[in-house]
Amino acid sequence: MFQPLTNSQIEQLQTLGNRAEDWSRVLAAPGFDPSCCRNNLFLGRVCLGAMQPGFLTDGLLRLPEGVSNSTLADATIGDHCALCNVRMLSGYTVGSHSLLFNIDEMTAAQPGSAFEHPWLEPMNENGGRRIIPFAGMTIADAYLWAKYRDHGTMVGRLETLTRSFLDSPEGSRGQVGSHCIIKNTRTLRNVAVRSDAETPTRIEDCVILADGVVGYGCHCLYGCIAERFLLGENVCLEYGVRLNDTVVGDNSTIARCEVGNNIIFPAHEQHHNNSFLIASVVMGQSNLAAGCTVGSNHNGRTADNEIVAGRGFWPGLCTSLKHSSAFASYCLLAKGDYPAELSITLPFALVSNNTSLNRLEVMPAYWWMYNMYALHRNISKFAKRDKRTKKAQHIVFSPFAPDTAEEIINGRLLLKGWIEQAYQQSKAETGKKIEVFAYGMEKGRRKVAVLKWAEGYQAYEQMLIYYAMSLLAADNPSAPLPPSSLGDGKREDQWVNLGGQLVPQCLIDQLIADIENGRIDTWDQIHQRYSEWNDLYSELARRHAYHTLCLLAGTRTLNAEQWQQFLIRYADIQHYVEEQRLVTRQKDDDNPYRRMTYRNDAEMKAVLS
Repeated sequence: MFQPLTNSQIEQLQTLGNRAEDWSRVLAAPGFDPSCCRNNLFLGRVCLGAMQPGFLTDGLLRLPEGVSNSTLADATIGDHCALCNVRMLSGYTVGSHSLLFNIDEMTAAQPGSAFEHPWLEPMNENGGRRIIPFAGMTIADAYLWAKYRDHGTMVGRLETLTRSFLDSPEGSRGQVGSHCIIKNTRTLRNVAVRSDAETPTRIEDCVILADGVVGYGCHCLYGCIAERFLLGENVCLEYGVRLNDTVVGDNSTIARCEVGNNIIFPAHEQHHNNSFLIASVVMGQSNLAAGCTVGSNHNGRTADNEIVAGRGFWPGLCTSLKHSSAFASYCLLAKGDYPAELSITLPFALVSNNTSLNRLEVMPAYWWMYNMYALHRNISKFAKRDKRTKKAQHIVFSPFAPDTAEEIINGRLLLKGWIEQAYQQSKAETGKKIEVFAYGMEKGRRKVAVLKWAEGYQAYEQMLIYYAMSLLAADNPSAPLPPSSLGDGKREDQWVNLGGQLVPQCLIDQLIADIENGRIDTWDQIHQRYSEWNDLYSELARRHAYHTLCLLAGTRTLNAEQWQQFLIRYADIQHYVEEQRLVTRQKDDDNPYRRMTYRNDAEMKAVLS
């Protein structure tokens, strides 16, 4: 494709103020017009794509096609690009139709050089879960490599195949996809930028990026700084965020905060001042409020340990948490300084630190009982914000899925044990109101009170029926009895959220074994396995739903009478859900303090609708 310059082309380039270390190493593609290059310095091997007089535009910015006022070293420029005022572009291949403007430094090591591929240290500050990011790496890849460290053979093989890929030309860090916009940027060092016409990527306005991968359709804007990172598809870093050693999942937005040593699953929101997230796994569909400090202090003699939060994690304003802590899915934490490590095993719970009574309080199934509008709004919100076009990985957005169902089943068992214990203790204290206390949810001797325990236990059963019947009956009130074959085998009670994709643990165990014994020896084959799991998910989820109903009915298979009873209960629950969606939203609309800033209802509706 690229050919040596003719003497006429070299003379024309020199006349236009271009210089070269060695003109014999400057090559051009057919359709190259030398008049499109002005005042440049070419060092090493430089390949220039097709260029013709014309312009590339980005909003009000209009740049002539070609290369001007720039220094290119060992670089390849695609067809019909516009590069202007790029002080140093070294080691990069720039895709076609890209616009690069006002960049101080954009450098990358060449494949096969002595450059050591940088390690990314997620989840833990001691480096014990380190991985090497590469273009094409998914959030599931990162989590698999970082999480299952007890499988040393697999960890070693993943490193080997990653290094092999990165040492090949296609794995080079110095890549910018087509139709990419990079402008007014300080530094890009050893950064792969994925972009194309369908999903262009933007990097602009005082950005500094080093040793990482920017996924398709990402926006890195307004003074963000990132070092040793992996961004999934459709991620936005903006407004001065400081990020290091972190994997950020698809459809996430992070701004104005400090984020270090994490794996963050898709649909994460953290865009307020004074919040930070350190040494954690946050499993997506999450939101960190202003002043929220997750992993806020050292409470041991070594580096901080870890925090693991299931999907739907929502710590409120000025929430402070300690390592090590773990949270079930859809935990909402009320504002407070939580003084000790937490292990919240009840999903969909409201957690609060009651300082007046010096105790932790947990309300199970809070979202279901008091926040139904928000719970269902999240389903449509996350789907609407999913702007991915590649969708390299399947993401489950529904809060009612096999992983959360298993947490609910476990939560019911815990509640039952604590309630029975409270009843036994109440026999010796006649007339005293029964209080239920949990055990194992907070380090220390403080009491952990379970609020609304009877309502929560009942709500958990409703949620299980709603989950299972939505998969087995959908919206059909006369749905036929599912085939008894769905009940074959035992219930799969271990589900893993693998970067947003829900997978039975047994399938992951098989994948690990296949990697260790060499049956899988490329990342493409691993990704193919994820795709196969996605094809299986619907049937696996239906089987799990059927087993869940059998568990509630106390049987191995469902008969017609039991199924009919579940259909009746499901219809009642659907009515409750719709009613609560309206009621919980109406609470806001009828709140006089919420309404008082508006002149009338019409103004409020115009603003909030």
